[in-house]
Amino acid sequence: QVQLVESGGGLVQAGGSLRLSCAASGRAFSTYGMAWFRQAPGKERDIVTVISWSGAATYYADSVKGRFTLSRDNAKNTVYLQMNSLEPEDTAVYYCAARPGGSTRHRFWNEYDYWGQGTQVTVSS
Repeated sequence: QVQLVESGGGLVQAGGSLRLSCAASGRAFSTYGMAWFRQAPGKERDIVTVISWSGAATYYADSVKGRFTLSRDNAKNTVYLQMNSLEPEDTAVYYCAARPGGSTRHRFWNEYDYWGQGTQVTVSS
């Protein structure tokens, strides 16, 4: 069983930056693919970015490519999502997710086994 706890959300002006963190419990963190999804009101939960269990590969949705960076620190059981040049369209609840042995092929919410509680990101114009 893995528990995920997100932090770092908040209110920021357009063009600003935020860094989200997702801390995981358990010993097998280094074997989990990790992802961030986001869900805006009335919309589906969409993939933002994925990092493979090894950390060797990452995937970014086109809407965030070049602005967001995902990294993982297996020694700290934590993944970090650095979000720069934020836009009002980035406003959503951001969720961290984990999948044993996950890779960048796994881009749909129903492919993930464990979820955090979500953290709100609001970007004002």
